[in-house]
Amino acid sequence: MRRRRFPRRLVPRGLRTRLVVAFLLVATVSALAAAALTFRQARAAILDRARDDAVHDLRAQVGSLAPDLPAAPAATDLRALTLQLDRAGGSRDWRTAAAYRDDALVSAAGPAPALPERLRGAAASARTAVVQRFHHADEPWLAVALPVTRADRPAEPSGLVVYASFSLAGQERDVAALVAAARAGALPVVLLAVVPALLAARRVLRPVRQLRSAAENMAAGALDTRIRVTGDDELADLGRTFNTMAATLQADAATLRAMEARARRFAADVSHELRTPLAAMTAVTGVLDQDAASGRLDPETSEALELVADETNKLVRMVEDLMEISRFDAGAAVLEIDEIDVGELVGKTLALRHWQDRVGADVPPGLRARLDPRRVDVVLANLIGNALRHGGPSVPVDVRARAEDDRLVITVTDGGPGIPDDVLPHVFDRFTKGDKARTRSEGSGLGLAIAAENARLHGGTLTAANAPGAGAVFTLTLPWAPV
Repeated sequence: MRRRRFPRRLVPRGLRTRLVVAFLLVATVSALAAAALTFRQARAAILDRARDDAVHDLRAQVGSLAPDLPAAPAATDLRALTLQLDRAGGSRDWRTAAAYRDDALVSAAGPAPALPERLRGAAASARTAVVQRFHHADEPWLAVALPVTRADRPAEPSGLVVYASFSLAGQERDVAALVAAARAGALPVVLLAVVPALLAARRVLRPVRQLRSAAENMAAGALDTRIRVTGDDELADLGRTFNTMAATLQADAATLRAMEARARRFAADVSHELRTPLAAMTAVTGVLDQDAASGRLDPETSEALELVADETNKLVRMVEDLMEISRFDAGAAVLEIDEIDVGELVGKTLALRHWQDRVGADVPPGLRARLDPRRVDVVLANLIGNALRHGGPSVPVDVRARAEDDRLVITVTDGGPGIPDDVLPHVFDRFTKGDKARTRSEGSGLGLAIAAENARLHGGTLTAANAPGAGAVFTLTLPWAPV
């Protein structure tokens, strides 16, 4: 059997609303409990007093009239007794009857008064008054059975029992009035409880709101945010804990920023210092390459020279990438905007690197844009080179460009195995390489990071995804307006 769930809109979601509702529920339950207890005690007191007064009055009347009766009273004597008792009932308006031993009930006039069946049996063996409440004609009644003792021998029953019954409708009306008064008094109590409930909720939620505001400020970067703590309750302890946490985070953030600044400065300094010796090494390897090409060097020396030249070129590219990243980190990278033809830019990028035969280009003719051609060339070169390396030499690579509303969208797609799912979220992180199985690769791990930084510098985005079939898709989106 499925559990029925209430609609979410019927459940109060705000903490303030929940506190007020809980406070009101407690006040309502307390008021109802107090009203119920008061009603129960008042009803018992009213009915007990009616019983005690009736027993007392009946005993007093019987005590004054019974001595005049004969030892074995006849029916006429009992009728005269009940007549006098009926007249003495006063506002209680009871009806009485009497029975001697097991004879029939005798009343003053008419039929005997209404009595419960068990009352006569209980009174036959009782030595004190027997009282029982019952219903008659849809009204509550009270019946009293009073055994009469002999005047000369009080401990011995005389065999005479006097019965009296009367309606408790008046007492029930008093009880009903109490219920109405309790019900009417509970509503103002609940309504008045709204004021202390709101005040209590406000007092409880004030530090919670302060904590929320302080947490939002810290999330926005204001790590020096602190809250004012007063009191010694649990919320005050929470506030002090928050301040301690904020101070720790601020100190850790300052330490991390200092370490990051030192690391960036170190990378920039090392890259700068490496440029001069690398330039000399490149010049020397260039001269030696000419000697190797002319055949003046033996094969083993030529092979070693080729290895040194390749590694030197890789090191030069890595240093250049590090320098470029350092400029981005220092905020020194600037755009040199120019109006260019996107098709020509893509063609030059492919021709400069001899990729015309391996890469397909689909650019609408006459598509022009205002951007930094050097930086867009760097982005395209990194994306296409990455696609050629990881897609394989026989896998086609496509470059497509199109204008969509106010955006220029350039996609680079390859048909390779795609980007692993665990690498895809980090593909633009620095020093991330898509093929972890290769401990040695041509890339520095900075190419895609530099491409993403150039896209952001233009106010655009660079995203990576896997195509539905196979291969990776890189999408460069830049601001664009018709030129």
